[in-house]
Amino acid sequence: MVEPFVQLAPAKVNLALHVTRRREDGYHDLESLVVFADLADELEARPATADTLTIGGPFGKGLGTGETNLVSRAVAAFRARWPNAVEMGLAMHLTKNLPVAAGIGGGSADAAAALRIMASLSNIPVALADLADMAARLGADVPACLVSAPLVARGVGEVLTRLPEFPSCHIVLVNPLIPLATADVFRRLRAHDNYPLPELPSPLTRPAQLGIWLAETRNDLQPPAVKLVPVIGEIVEELGGTQGCILARMSGSGATVFGLFGSAGQAHQAAQVMRASHPDHWVAAAPLLVS
Repeated sequence: MVEPFVQLAPAKVNLALHVTRRREDGYHDLESLVVFADLADELEARPATADTLTIGGPFGKGLGTGETNLVSRAVAAFRARWPNAVEMGLAMHLTKNLPVAAGIGGGSADAAAALRIMASLSNIPVALADLADMAARLGADVPACLVSAPLVARGVGEVLTRLPEFPSCHIVLVNPLIPLATADVFRRLRAHDNYPLPELPSPLTRPAQLGIWLAETRNDLQPPAVKLVPVIGEIVEELGGTQGCILARMSGSGATVFGLFGSAGQAHQAAQVMRASHPDHWVAAAPLLVS
């Protein structure tokens, strides 16, 4: 049997997210410090006569495999742009390990993984800039997920500045398993012209240094999300009170909350505390991907 082509789709975490402007096209300009956790969906592909997609894993139930799925859209977009680059069909299988509609990039990360698979199988060179442009057309988070390393995202998410250094940190993610639609959160956003992120320290090498910077930032989508799903605020407060937690905050448009820690031991202890008090929530601990 042919070995499958495999790409991981790591969880995206917005450590800070400032909404700076509502554009005339209805979208919003953002500034966000984005990192990725060593927790991921997995996408594998095998040679086939036609492109197909199946989905499994803990959170695969109920996800459609048709043309609206971001993996299917990514493959179709790649083939439309480079029709003869990948001559074989691909039978793709997505193992969905991350919650859906959770503010951690799930579908966007999956689409980015599909683009990386297609580019790796291409019989012609595919410029990263062209791939990034395609990613932006698929969704605001897809360009960042294509990189899957610490970065600052601006614009609607397409203007990326990769960070040359980042401290070694660990993260705990808690999701109450209540899907939260990004559009619903933005509709309840009161201020659309908030100030941008402060300048990052350079070099940025220590967790404490990161924590001091993060204390001057926020997630502008957290207040409206808490109004929609009040338990988000409760998780932020409880996780923030665990030993060693540098910062607790909601990621993206929610409903996942992260806790940032300087050591693996502190993160795993906090995860145990959260699992004990919220056995019906999804809780995971992992290091951040820093390269």
